[in-house]
Amino acid sequence: MMLTKIVLIIASYLLGSVSFGFIFVKVFKGVDIRTIGSGNPGATNVARLMGFKVAIVVLLLDAFKGWLVAVSIPLVVDDTGFVLLCGLAVILGHNWPIFLKFLGGRGAATTLGFFLGFALLPTVLIFIGVIVVIALTRYVSLGSIIGGLAIPVFMLVVPELRNYVLYGLIICLLILFRHFPNIKRLIQGKESRLGKNKQSF
Repeated sequence: MMLTKIVLIIASYLLGSVSFGFIFVKVFKGVDIRTIGSGNPGATNVARLMGFKVAIVVLLLDAFKGWLVAVSIPLVVDDTGFVLLCGLAVILGHNWPIFLKFLGGRGAATTLGFFLGFALLPTVLIFIGVIVVIALTRYVSLGSIIGGLAIPVFMLVVPELRNYVLYGLIICLLILFRHFPNIKRLIQGKESRLGKNKQSF
């Protein structure tokens, strides 16, 4: 069983390391997305070069990676703590993909996908809040940051998840860390808004 768990953690990380933004831009434009805009292979950066329709596809695929881990791992190992560990692995893979010399995205989409598979209702509520924030401010990064801050809160509120609040805090800090440049620009009033941004999921 230990070997199985190790394999599943590695597989989760490798799945997260598959960068759909990089693949789409490289295949259809012949460009390394890490050399344009924010330098991140995330959906928002893809939108700059290939438009929002393609960016939405990339966003959904990045989210799918997390969702797939959340729904498939319990079929093999019935252990909530281990499922969360694999969730962390797929997010780390997206953020620091081994296939791209550890230069990945911000992790918001993959985190969203994982939690949609892990705890659907509270995640949907958080996502609605994120969409409202983005719609009102046109700051994608701000929506992602607020979504990250909400994770440990909902894990504290949902009784069966209270034992994993520390995990929620780790994911929250991870999102804040990856969005540190965005946070700095938001404070300085220099963050670009949706439609002409230099941010990335």
